[in-house]
Amino acid sequence: MGPNVYSEVPDGGWGWAVAAAFFVVEICTYGILKGLGVFLQDLMEEFGESNSRVSWVISISAFIFTVTAPLSTLLSNHFGYRPVVMMGGLLISLGTISSAFSTSITEMYITVGLISGLGYCLTFLPTVTLLAQYFSKRRALVTSIASSGESFALFAFAPALTALKEHIGWRHCLVILGVFQASVIGCGLLLRPIIIKPESEAEPSRPKLLDFSVLKDSAFIWYSLFGLFATLGFFAPQLYVIELSKSRGVEQSMASYTLSVMAVAEIFGRLSIGVVLNKVSCRKTLVLLGCVVLLCLVLVAFTIVWEFWGLVVCCTLYGFFLGTVASTHIPMLAEEEVVGVQKMASCAGVYVFIQKFAGLAGPPLGGALVDVTHNYGAAFYSCAAGMGVSAICLAMVGPAKSGTRQRRRRQREEEEKTSQDNEQLDFLEVDFAQENSPAGQVVDPEEASV
Repeated sequence: MGPNVYSEVPDGGWGWAVAAAFFVVEICTYGILKGLGVFLQDLMEEFGESNSRVSWVISISAFIFTVTAPLSTLLSNHFGYRPVVMMGGLLISLGTISSAFSTSITEMYITVGLISGLGYCLTFLPTVTLLAQYFSKRRALVTSIASSGESFALFAFAPALTALKEHIGWRHCLVILGVFQASVIGCGLLLRPIIIKPESEAEPSRPKLLDFSVLKDSAFIWYSLFGLFATLGFFAPQLYVIELSKSRGVEQSMASYTLSVMAVAEIFGRLSIGVVLNKVSCRKTLVLLGCVVLLCLVLVAFTIVWEFWGLVVCCTLYGFFLGTVASTHIPMLAEEEVVGVQKMASCAGVYVFIQKFAGLAGPPLGGALVDVTHNYGAAFYSCAAGMGVSAICLAMVGPAKSGTRQRRRRQREEEEKTSQDNEQLDFLEVDFAQENSPAGQVVDPEEASV
């Protein structure tokens, strides 16, 4: 199947097939990656490792997920989305299945961390980038709905894997997950590229493979810093919420449902933010900022709540606001208040690349705090701190963008003024030349007759 050519953004069409593919990709990437927390205690007992050492499995995977984002963008723009996503699906499946045969936690650093981590990036980033290009007015709503696959995965897999590992063990569970992740290869076949070719243009311009010039844009810098610090709060809560519940007197059978509650609430958060962003008239980054601030407060609440129903409330609120942030922070790049849809394909890789440090530090930092304090609630402190700093950075995007626009407007005015002065100077020079030319001089008839 060749590319789809449209005279304008279709806001639908084949985009619905891409949305379905992204739904499955979300299940097989973020959904399963965050759901690995159900195996945390099993891995600690199997390999005799600490919380922080086991947490590096998730951390390395998240790090590779983000650090290879420029490579994913480069390969997608050069070879196309379809082969890159299919190769990523193969790597994800291979990494998860091979991890079931690991004999040490170090081997899982390679299988889940390196191999699957690279596959996650090669599948997720091209799919979400292509999806954003198929929609304009419905972009926020469709992306939010499609990204809810991650939440459905958490809701279904957490209790299912908790029960299943008691019968077949965690290794066989990983084999089942790996086989399921192979479905991403089929999703890659649905990714038909899109070309927007206005009738007035003969040939559409090709996007840059990677656009690092965006690093000169102060609004993009602040937005990237927001993504960097917000990532601290994306992985650790799902990884530690089950153990946090058990440490506070909740039975193991009930503790796994806290993750499911979080997942269900996240679905509603993703759907709600899509509807809200489609209707608001203010800057969409302001709506996102409000969600980030509330998410920070909920993370703080985890550290002071001790009862089961209090944890359920925290999980509900956290899941809801996490859904609003997680489903919009990458597609928000397509908004003109950040970089715009024309630059998104080449800038998304740079943005995700900047997030890599937080993805690497988040889970181990939380694990280290748990090992030192012997309190799983301590892992949420680093998440809350990172989310608070990210809110400050996001608040600076609007002023930075306004400042950039004002500078560009002043530059245009100065250029227009200089152009007008040059035109006036050219006019005077021409006029002066005409007065001094022989043709422009008046000749006295008597002198002419002499």
